[in-house]
Amino acid sequence: MLKLFLGGYAVQTFEELLRYDCFRHLFPLTEEALAHEENAFPLTFVAKALENTDKRIGDGRPVTPFFLFAVLLWEPVRRRAEVLEQQGMGPVEAIRVAADEVCAEQLDIVALPRRFSTPMREMWQLQPRFESRTGKRALRLLGHPRFRAAYDFMVLRAETGEADPELAEHWTKLQEVDAAEQHTMLSQPSGRGGRSRHGGRGRKKGGGDGE
Repeated sequence: MLKLFLGGYAVQTFEELLRYDCFRHLFPLTEEALAHEENAFPLTFVAKALENTDKRIGDGRPVTPFFLFAVLLWEPVRRRAEVLEQQGMGPVEAIRVAADEVCAEQLDIVALPRRFSTPMREMWQLQPRFESRTGKRALRLLGHPRFRAAYDFMVLRAETGEADPELAEHWTKLQEVDAAEQHTMLSQPSGRGGRSRHGGRGRKKGGGDGE
């Protein structure tokens, strides 16, 4: 299945699969999510990720397959996690449970090797942790082995209106400053932004591919 999207024509392939009603046979949960768009999301999110994939392939740079799976399945996971949170479950646990359910259903249709599903789940579960911008939690997140992929994913969410663009700007700056300034930023009182579907775009783009 991945070969369909890794030949340098991912955007065109996606559009053709939708046009000929084939996409729903590969990703029915994603197709259902696309039918309930809010401010063009998640269509813009998927399209932007595929555009980034095509660009990386065109530039001769590597593409991370699990990142592509994560993009395609994120909206079904996010929607289920939202319901679980409303029922009193914590954000990280809600994503874990939702991911288990969505991946189990997707496995009935398309093979999802553990080498893809494991890092994909880890990356999803890190998304709520970006809300903690200061203190030890933020420092631990910076040192997480899956941080870079999770950061790229969060930036993509911000660029397409699903996450707070100020959050993306904060984490981008945190990686760019020297150690002293980073310590200052991590020590500041936490200002938590909301999870917006209506925000603008982040100032600086991440790799968008989990490099």
